[in-house]
Parts: sequence; structure tokens; C-alpha cells
Amino acid sequence: MSKWTIGVLIAAQLTLAACVNLGGGKPPVLLLTLSSNATIAANDVRSAKAGEPITIEVPGVPMAIANTRVAVSDGPVAIAYVKDAVWVEPPARLFQRILSETIAAKTDKVVLDARQFAVDPGIKLSGQLKSFGIDAQASQAVIIYDAVITRDRGKSVNTKRFEARRPVASVTATTAGTALNAAANQIAGEVAAWVSGG
Repeated sequence: MSKWTIGVLIAAQLTLAACVNLGGGKPPVLLLTLSSNATIAANDVRSAKAGEPITIEVPGVPMAIANTRVAVSDGPVAIAYVKDAVWVEPPARLFQRILSETIAAKTDKVVLDARQFAVDPGIKLSGQLKSFGIDAQASQAVIIYDAVITRDRGKSVNTKRFEARRPVASVTATTAGTALNAAANQIAGEVAAWVSGG
């Protein structure tokens, strides 16, 4: 083996070592997720004409909740995060999934993910998650979602604010996750009723 080959191998190993931290930080005790109370039955088959499917987009979020931590607000200007509480993926993506599952289960609509948008966007549900965390002063989990429904390729637009609050006796990873999951399910159910005209 030549000196040049050995040098290349050593450089490659050093580069790999710089990219991969085998020691790593301490992993979280648990990862939090959201699960829908409404589910679609196995072998559920649906069809839709052009313009009838509903596309659920990932909502926009402020920077405070654009990560995998559980946000805690303590008044109007102070934000902290729940110790040892980590979402399995960012809350906006989890919320989009729970909206999709709930709307599909509670309506007769064909529900598409934004990645299937090219098929037929039909009705589009988008919006902003204004709050998705714990209000320390009120001891509540709070979710505020400003929803937007666009129909007929933007010719018709409707908006509605949804808000859900659930009490939290103490702020821990488990209590925060459970309360936020309940609040997310409440809003998803209300959005499903709104989408279907109920």
C-alpha cells in the first residue's frame, strides 16, 4: 500500500470522525408524539372527482416552536422549554399528521399530503400554529391554530381560529405531552367539522 493511499485513508477516517459523534450527548429519556383519537378503518377505499380532495399542509410556526422542544411561556415575553421533553419531530409536522388522520376518519373526503399536491390539490387546508406549548401562569397546555381553507384554486378563501386549552397540574414531559395531545385532538375534531361544513 502506497503512502498516498494510506494518507487518503487516514484523511477519510478523520473526516468521518468529525461528522459522527459516537460518544454523543445523553439521549432523551423518552420522545413525545401526537396520536389521533380518530382512525381510518382498514381497507377504507375512497374516490374523489377533480377539486374534491383536500390537501393538508404543514402549518407555519414561530421560531419558538420550530424545533423539537416543548415550549413554556411565562408571561408575554419569556419562553423556556420543558426539561427532558423532546418531540419525535417538530410539532408542526405532528399536528399536520393528526389533522390528516382526523379529517380522513371523520369526513368522507379523500385526504392528501402536501407532497401529493401535484395529483389534484382540490381544497387546501393551511394555516399557522400561533401557540403549541405550556402556559406556565395559567397551568395549561395551549394550542392556537389559525386555519385557512382555499377552494377553486384560490377563488374562495375562508379563515377560522381554533383554540384548545387543557389543565396541567405540573410541568413535566409526560404531563405536557398528554395535555397537548388532548388539545390537538380537540382542534383536529373541530377542524374536521368545519371542513365538512358541520
